[in-house]
Amino acid sequence: MSEGSKKTEVSLEDITSLCKRRGFIFQGSEVYGGLSGTWDYGPLGVVLKKNLMNLWWQTFVEERDDIFGVDASILMNPKVWQASGHVDTFTDPLVECSNCKSRFREDHIDKSKCPTCGTKNSFGDPRQFNMMFKTNVGPVQNEDNISFLRPETAQGIFTNYKNVVDTLYPDVPFGIAQQGKAFRNEISPRDFVFRSREFEQMEIEYFIHSEGWEKHFEKWRTDIKSFLKESGVNIDSLHELEVPDDELAHYSKRTIDYEFEYPHGKDELLGLAYRTDFDLMNIQNSSGKKMEYRPKDGGEAFVPHVIEPSFGVERLVMAVLVSAYSKDEQNGEERIFLKLPEHIAPVKFCVSPLLKNKPELVAKAKEVYKALKEKHGAIMWDDNGNIGKRYRRQDEIGTPYCVVVDFDTLEDGTVTVRDRDTTEQTRRKPEEL
Repeated sequence: MSEGSKKTEVSLEDITSLCKRRGFIFQGSEVYGGLSGTWDYGPLGVVLKKNLMNLWWQTFVEERDDIFGVDASILMNPKVWQASGHVDTFTDPLVECSNCKSRFREDHIDKSKCPTCGTKNSFGDPRQFNMMFKTNVGPVQNEDNISFLRPETAQGIFTNYKNVVDTLYPDVPFGIAQQGKAFRNEISPRDFVFRSREFEQMEIEYFIHSEGWEKHFEKWRTDIKSFLKESGVNIDSLHELEVPDDELAHYSKRTIDYEFEYPHGKDELLGLAYRTDFDLMNIQNSSGKKMEYRPKDGGEAFVPHVIEPSFGVERLVMAVLVSAYSKDEQNGEERIFLKLPEHIAPVKFCVSPLLKNKPELVAKAKEVYKALKEKHGAIMWDDNGNIGKRYRRQDEIGTPYCVVVDFDTLEDGTVTVRDRDTTEQTRRKPEEL
């Protein structure tokens, strides 16, 4: 059994160090010195992220009859961002040090002293900085060809609302879901993958009649918490923050920020907003095309209101890693392991021969590996170092079970199966796994 297992205090360095040495997340363009605010997912990290995104899609799209998926283009007509208000209002307050010329987001620093050069009281008045990445479409660079890398996936859903209604004609309430890249030219990216310039979102716009919006909002609160729990997020570290009326976004009538206790402090993991009919009315007024929904029973046409659950993939990955990061003591030594749910873990089983210099063990282990690979897919082969080192390596990866082929296997066909969380070992037939 695990000795002295308890809730583990996790630092940002703990997470970044483990991600680097075990192949989860690397600094973007690291071989060339990196690029601030960009991150690359390694062999294990990309599977962990994919598993979480697949779970989200399965939970909110595949298992429901009222939500449909789209995959909108990253580049969109600039009128989209003008109508949504992003061109005019998607800004952060920027300040510049008069001594070293370093620039920071005003609300992320202590303005009495420059974090870069240490000069006191070197900041002037803030100015608003638009975070959208601007680009040109086509060979000619002029004002007529300006576009933007999307700063959110939501507008791709709103611009396809009419297409979905015209082609599927779903009953209201219904939702449209999208996963994909978004880009924000953050003034000061920070806290590992929490705030970066390139990231992924998972968003749903749930179209409803304005009457009774509260019951839909409450149902989403329940569904969100259930999904986070199934993802491996520690619910005890999750907090719902009701955004005060005077701090609500211009489009929102009610917003709850779901904050998680990250190593850098309590910060937003995802948001749930009641956006009213702001977005569809903007599109209707700007495009001249009706965004009304006409009920199948012949009732009066109306422009739907929207409830939006918005998830940041990287923030979810980070919350899952923090929740899973665990320490205990084994044989007088500290052990680090990721207590990931089995359906989220990048590797389900690790297969090893007890000794890699014994051909008969290696051959049998290869048979077991192949059989498990065909059945479960996410299987790892590991014969590097002694068995104790392999266990520690797989513990840090979060592999739920290590399967070892030993001399008893050659006699009775059973293998040793070691449990990651308890370290208990049992003998099982490979086909029973």
